[in-house]
Amino acid sequence: MPILPGSGLRPRALALLLTLLPGTALAQGAPDTIALDEIAVAGASPPGPAFGVAAPPGSGPSVIEHPVGEVVTGIGRRDVIANRPATSVGQVLVNSPGVTMRQGNGPRDVVVSIRGNNARSTGVIKNMVVLEDGFVVTQPDGASRFDIADPRAYSRIDVFRGPQSPLFGNYATGGALAFRTRTGREIDGYEIGIDAGSFGTLNHYVTVGGASGPSEVSLFASDFRLNGFQGHASADTQTVNLLASYTPSPDNRFTLKVINNTLDADLAARSSLAQYRINPYQRGCASAATAAAGCTTFNLFRNGAFGATVPVTADEGAFGRTDRRTIIAGRWEHDIDADTTWRTQVGFDERNFDQPFYTSSSRGSYPSYNVLSDITHRGEMFGLPVVGYAAFSYSAIDNHIALYNRAPYGGPRLGALTSNQEASQSNLGGRARAEVALSEQWTGVLGVSAENTWLTGRTLTYAYSAAGTTRALAEIDRSFLNVAPELALVYRPDTAWAFRGRVAAGYATPAASALFVTSAGVPGNNTDLRTQTNLGFDLGVDWSPLPDLRLSLTGFYEFFRNEFVTQSPGAGLLSYTFNAPASEHRGIEAGAEWAFSPGWRAVTAYGLNDQVYTRYVEQLSAGSLTARFDRAGRLIPGVPAHQLLARIGYDQPSGPLKGLGAFVEAVYQDGFFLDNANLLRAPGYTIVNANIHYDTDLIGSYAKRLSLYVEMRNILDMTYIASAQPLANSISAVTGLQNGASVLATTTGSIFAGAPRSVIGGMKLAF
Repeated sequence: MPILPGSGLRPRALALLLTLLPGTALAQGAPDTIALDEIAVAGASPPGPAFGVAAPPGSGPSVIEHPVGEVVTGIGRRDVIANRPATSVGQVLVNSPGVTMRQGNGPRDVVVSIRGNNARSTGVIKNMVVLEDGFVVTQPDGASRFDIADPRAYSRIDVFRGPQSPLFGNYATGGALAFRTRTGREIDGYEIGIDAGSFGTLNHYVTVGGASGPSEVSLFASDFRLNGFQGHASADTQTVNLLASYTPSPDNRFTLKVINNTLDADLAARSSLAQYRINPYQRGCASAATAAAGCTTFNLFRNGAFGATVPVTADEGAFGRTDRRTIIAGRWEHDIDADTTWRTQVGFDERNFDQPFYTSSSRGSYPSYNVLSDITHRGEMFGLPVVGYAAFSYSAIDNHIALYNRAPYGGPRLGALTSNQEASQSNLGGRARAEVALSEQWTGVLGVSAENTWLTGRTLTYAYSAAGTTRALAEIDRSFLNVAPELALVYRPDTAWAFRGRVAAGYATPAASALFVTSAGVPGNNTDLRTQTNLGFDLGVDWSPLPDLRLSLTGFYEFFRNEFVTQSPGAGLLSYTFNAPASEHRGIEAGAEWAFSPGWRAVTAYGLNDQVYTRYVEQLSAGSLTARFDRAGRLIPGVPAHQLLARIGYDQPSGPLKGLGAFVEAVYQDGFFLDNANLLRAPGYTIVNANIHYDTDLIGSYAKRLSLYVEMRNILDMTYIASAQPLANSISAVTGLQNGASVLATTTGSIFAGAPRSVIGGMKLAF
């Protein structure tokens, strides 16, 4: 096989042996794409190479790489990763219309929501499927975490918005994220970099990559540390990300993918809204006995089991996370003929965790497996060009988790065992899709998926008192069969315009972990949860009236049945999930890019969300009293109505200052309600960031290229809420009346403040 010009593996690059595991080829999209919708029309141009690792010309077609009719945003490196110190993928993904971000439990543990789906979570990512280089990194129970994702590793992230189960199967009710790591050809040598700044931020990273003959490899490794702007919020996390391919012949490609992440993080206490207003950064909270005003404390059993309690701060309780995530996957891609490509991939994914924070400590391991085999064929049907896609998938996960009470003082001490859960989940399904070029201007899409999910398991819960220990057993043995169709139509009258319409369904089955937490926030029986489903309608237009101007506008309306809503019943209690019988999500998404003058560039991304319950009666109890409240017409908590990113920048295009640039951006997020009754509202905010950067070739030097940058974030030093857990409403045990906003405002365990003004700078050398 001929070697591409300039693709020889540099001697300084790390030499790696490639294991012959199933593989595929990577999309060769431009690395500087931005947050705008991309539409590919079957029949108008040949599809790109298959979804995965960079491969020579001639790689097989893939529907997933350029899906017709989908609402897809491609986010590249420029002004997002390459010339700024992006410490989490949340700072990258806000460049897509319709995406909001919350801070999770750790420095890179951000909670991403698409169209408001998952906006109520404060840790695990739900309601979307996440892929990296074509490999699924969402575990079979629907959980994803971004601890493993260092933005420096990626060349592009594609955001699929709207129901995506016809293309990605279970859990894709809100959309999907497809991460692309930088390939060996893109790197062509090695790079070293460092970012450092406020609050002890320090990130060392190295990237190695190249290609030689049939082999290509890229390796990324980083060491990230943070002292934190909040009390008790330091972090230490290491990431290794490997992507390797071997192409022994033009019609066979093999790929190996390895990700390993370790995390050791101290966690600050989540406060109430009232505490946040007094002491947003939880400073002066080392000891409960000497705590400053507004410090959050949690009551732990003095003996770790029952009886008298003692208040502790985050420092005294040693709240934290010590987690490890390991993913090993391989893929084989084979071109059966010039128009047909068959791929098979197998992956192993284990999430191991030790999380002693707040009033309980969870320890466990979630090993999982997934298999995907698909075929893509380009041909004709009734004389019309067609790209057909069919896939078969199987995945399984074993959940083993023990939950303990926390014991006060002396580090993260464990108290009595409160529950022991063992469960397994497996998913078996198939998907099919056809893209038909009806004419030179019209393209139609028809797709469907069907999937069966099996859940079995049990949890033993323990209660302690002076009289002894009691034990309760909850068991599950359930199966769910779900079907999701898709229909789309794209009209392109000329190269400047594209009109698209789409209707599609999504489904998400409950995970075992949600089935074993009651509405009281304790381990127990919640096994009646049903599958969440949605049916969505999209109408959109993309317009490029000038070569340097691109505009996109999409309107959506989605009908949910049995929507999963997760909320906290109070301080130190476990968040629980319930089904809201009927709800509606509707909104608008807009994106634009305009290079309006040489060197100047403006980018904007906007999302409007209006989400309401249309059928939901909530039952609340206190003491011997019970009351029911109709929530129809209420806004769904946790979802901001407006999200906007606007950026304007200038890069010197020529002359002695070529490579010098700067930009200013603003991120606005509207406020949102924290409860189903819409009594308490978290305020919105606007954050302004500014960046100066310089990128230049080094002539006659051992190094090839130098990049320097410095960024000031939150210039106006805005105090804002970066994360808020929705709160459960309650009633008075005396009157049976619903408690007001004042009670919710003093409910601990909800809020993390965002970072105050900070400065972070860095440099990168490429060799």
